[in-house]
Amino acid sequence: MRLILLGPPGAGKGTQAQRLVENHGIPQLSTGDMLRAAVKAETEVGKRAKAVMDAGELVSDAIVNAIVAERIDQADCANGFILDGYPRTLQQADSVGEMLAERGIELDVVIELVVDDKALVGRILKRAEEAKAAGEPVRKDDNAEVFDERLREYYKKTAPLIGYYYAKGLLQGVDGMASMNEVTKQIAAVLERTAKKS
Repeated sequence: MRLILLGPPGAGKGTQAQRLVENHGIPQLSTGDMLRAAVKAETEVGKRAKAVMDAGELVSDAIVNAIVAERIDQADCANGFILDGYPRTLQQADSVGEMLAERGIELDVVIELVVDDKALVGRILKRAEEAKAAGEPVRKDDNAEVFDERLREYYKKTAPLIGYYYAKGLLQGVDGMASMNEVTKQIAAVLERTAKKS
């Protein structure tokens, strides 16, 4: 099963990706983790990424795409993977399509966690309060201003992917405002329907 999780920051993509990893034994490919791993392993692409990051610049699409391509060629991705936080733009989505086509594989489904923006802000602030109460560090982006900025960025760059994948017949929405377990159940139902179709 090869899938993409879509949804604004705070929608619960990370939590659901972790559950998919546990339930299906397929890896979660997060670009941040992959970048760090490639830099640490000193692969060709990792060295290029490190030079860019050391210069304080943003890693280009070309480098991110190369890192994703390198990662999906690894043995643990043979039965599928979850792309989380990538693609973020229409250009990256085209690159993912080309990258998979070159390998003779395709995406099975794109799952959108549909959420209410106002409720999301509440969810983020609650997460910050809970972390504080537990004496844990609060995530830098768990404050209203930073979150608002990330949300705008999401709608500007990433939300167009919803229409893009809908047009390809790959998009399935689940209610991201439901309880965590309910969302997990809805995702499982989508995957079951998808597996039957293929």
